[in-house]
Amino acid sequence: QVQLVESGGGSVQAGGSLRLSCVVSGYYYDNYCMGWFRQAPGKEREGVAFLDSDGSTGYADSVKGRFTISHDGTKSILYLQMNSLKPEDTAMYYCAALHGGGSGYQTLEWYEYNYWGQGTQVTVSS
Repeated sequence: QVQLVESGGGSVQAGGSLRLSCVVSGYYYDNYCMGWFRQAPGKEREGVAFLDSDGSTGYADSVKGRFTISHDGTKSILYLQMNSLKPEDTAMYYCAALHGGGSGYQTLEWYEYNYWGQGTQVTVSS
């Protein structure tokens, strides 16, 4: 059973930084694509960044150059470093895992992900 637990959210002023963490258990990394997603009140869930099983990364245009997805050496913790935060980054952030896409499969489509964490709130004030 794959389990994901996020942490690191909080309130920060515009221009500030936060690092989100997601502890992942119960999976074999080489078969998964990992992603970060967010959902603001009244808006659809959107993909923020992915890290595929080959180590390739991808980002939504809105966060390119500001956010970085990575994992620790054991691949049991997924990170999202968020710099130069803007009020429009305010949302609930979710960590997710996609299994079954094959080696190197990558996507930011939230509906393709099988497993989800409970989310962590990020609030950016102007």
